[in-house]
Amino acid sequence: MLETSLELTRDSILGGALTLDQPKTGYRFSLDSILLARFANARGRDHVLELGAGCGIVAIAIASLFRPREVTAIEIQPPLAALIENNAALNSLSDVRAICADIRARRIAGLEAGSFDLVVANPPFHAAGRGRISPNAARHIARGEGEANLEDFIKAARRYLRNGGRIAFVFIANRSAELITAMRAHRLEPKRMRFVHPRAELPAASILIEARAGGGAAVKVEPPLIIYEHAGMYSAEAEAILGAPGKS
Repeated sequence: MLETSLELTRDSILGGALTLDQPKTGYRFSLDSILLARFANARGRDHVLELGAGCGIVAIAIASLFRPREVTAIEIQPPLAALIENNAALNSLSDVRAICADIRARRIAGLEAGSFDLVVANPPFHAAGRGRISPNAARHIARGEGEANLEDFIKAARRYLRNGGRIAFVFIANRSAELITAMRAHRLEPKRMRFVHPRAELPAASILIEARAGGGAAVKVEPPLIIYEHAGMYSAEAEAILGAPGKS
């Protein structure tokens, strides 16, 4: 098992079905990661790639929920890349592997272009120069476009996706037009999307979107996902999504 120098907390997700270590300070995984893992709907035969994986929550949740053939997670920060392998071992998921690399690199050892059936990502929400800059370097890399930006994530997804393969992203709702435009510019046609609202009366906070490489123009807009019934109480659907496997 790989060692990390991070100060960690141990947390459980999916109703206690999975246990993950994550940094005590800096970027910690959020609700969006679990929503993306459920939304991705991986298949048993899939080779899955996660871009910018952090501590590996999305990759590990997908491996546990859907049992695809293999899940590969790319993370640029060495301590977090090591943590992905630790977390996979902690949950006895031998088909999850981590690669420490920059997704912008034209070639990454161990990865072959056009070889993945599904690529997933939770790209930085905030465009460069917008929003408050986090004083924590790891959190800034993860959530702001100081390093790889949205376009870089889409280019990487297209590079490693096979023709006819799928991508699934979670992104901030107020940049959804930018997201869709960039996807289509790289021949990734949106096929399914769902807006996520904190409460029914509030605007969408994020968007879940699936696109297909070389797909047709038709897109299915799913009903909105409402997270909270009221302050402090999850909606029935959100509770099922966040709960143990088999409940969503």
